[in-house]
Amino acid sequence: MDLRTCKIYLVTDEKACNGKDFYSCIKEAIKGGVGIVQLREKNISTKDFYEKALKVKEICKNYGALFIINDRLDIAQAVEADGVHLGQSDMPIEKAREILKDRFLIGATARNIEEAKKVELSGADYIGSGAIFGTNTKNNAKKLEMGELKKIVASVKIPVFAIGGININNISLLKNIGLQGTCSVSGILSEKDCKKAVDIMLKNFN
Repeated sequence: MDLRTCKIYLVTDEKACNGKDFYSCIKEAIKGGVGIVQLREKNISTKDFYEKALKVKEICKNYGALFIINDRLDIAQAVEADGVHLGQSDMPIEKAREILKDRFLIGATARNIEEAKKVELSGADYIGSGAIFGTNTKNNAKKLEMGELKKIVASVKIPVFAIGGININNISLLKNIGLQGTCSVSGILSEKDCKKAVDIMLKNFN
């Protein structure tokens, strides 16, 4: 899977699976058409994160999705992931690029044009931008207006993915504005059938 052919990007959150098997949800989502899986784990030990990452990497490899680690360069290197995603409060992108060289993709979060241009200049490969429809998975995420999102997309040459509360019902509002794709957490994982949810999202986004 190539970054520029990916339309649906899954960010993980085990709680969002609502008791369904975490790894099965990821597998089904990729079967439905998810091209990138980002493992985001906030409150677990490094060892547990590492072990979880190995399992998710295996699934991604078997089903042909890119595997990204949230925040942690050490874990990304240890499991040989495809890349790492860095938020505004994580390690500076220039430094991460120095450490990771060109062997890893680096994704970055940007909520306005200034941040977007800055991360592009710093060497990011793609941008995650939001929260476009608000979100339940991040308490402090401010809503991003659609007009601002369009400006961000127009201001950079690297792919931009929208994130924040995106689900089967609202994804069609994001088509034809130049986005590379969209990122979802509960919009995929909380659905009864993750594969079907992604399938519908793809149809509605294209």
